[in-house]
Amino acid sequence: MLHSKSAAGIAPTRPVASRWFNLMTTVAESAGDVWIHREKDALWWTTSLPDGPSFERFQEPRPLGDKPDVIICHKPCDPWSNRNRKGNRLDWNSLHPRAQEFLFTEGTLQQLSPANAEYALALIGGDDLLPWHGLREWQAKASRRRKNPGLVFNARQKSIAYMAMMAKGTVAGANGQQVLRTVKNKDLLIPEVELEPYLAALLDAQEGLCAITGLRLQFHGEEEDAEMLCSLDRIDSNGHYAFGNLQIVCRFINRWKSSGDDGEFRRLLSAVRSLA
Repeated sequence: MLHSKSAAGIAPTRPVASRWFNLMTTVAESAGDVWIHREKDALWWTTSLPDGPSFERFQEPRPLGDKPDVIICHKPCDPWSNRNRKGNRLDWNSLHPRAQEFLFTEGTLQQLSPANAEYALALIGGDDLLPWHGLREWQAKASRRRKNPGLVFNARQKSIAYMAMMAKGTVAGANGQQVLRTVKNKDLLIPEVELEPYLAALLDAQEGLCAITGLRLQFHGEEEDAEMLCSLDRIDSNGHYAFGNLQIVCRFINRWKSSGDDGEFRRLLSAVRSLA
């Protein structure tokens, strides 16, 4: 957390750093594990083999000391497939919205929960998925998606745009209406054209988790709990909306923290957790 950053130059949060730690060993020692990867509109899967990995140093012309060494791990596995065991294509857009939610991991290597893993194995096996699709939570997710079938932006993109508008001071929350108001440019030190890409990279770096609590963030239009919606927070509440001074947290955390000191708020939150 102190010395490493993502490719976008963003320092990892504690939950993200915890998953990065020892990740190469996890990949190298994998054997008989099912790995799933989304590539555009297709879902691919494979099974790791017990054969040992091989390593190579990534060769890229650059000045010495400019960037850290990159080591590539090649782990033997079965041929990747975008079809289930019965030969049917695994198309991303045909997946249930709830399945899309937990299978979309922003390029992150993380283990599915037992219930979600069971569904993923059934999906790959071409088995009957109705036992999951009939669950109340799954039906509610599908119902929300059907109510907004023509949306150009998905819920994640809408949340990023909303946070950007809030940072620019162009959204007022009164009565849920959107109105324009004038703000001082000095409050926003990130060029407007770079703001949304930066927030998207920040969300990726946090792996969709609240920077303070580690809770899974939810997106506008598909939220199940409005208090878990993405909310843009200044780490230093006295600072500006600037590179390195922003983090994405749950809405209720932003409200609780308010203009307080980030470190002190985290300390108090840890004290509360220690009593649980």
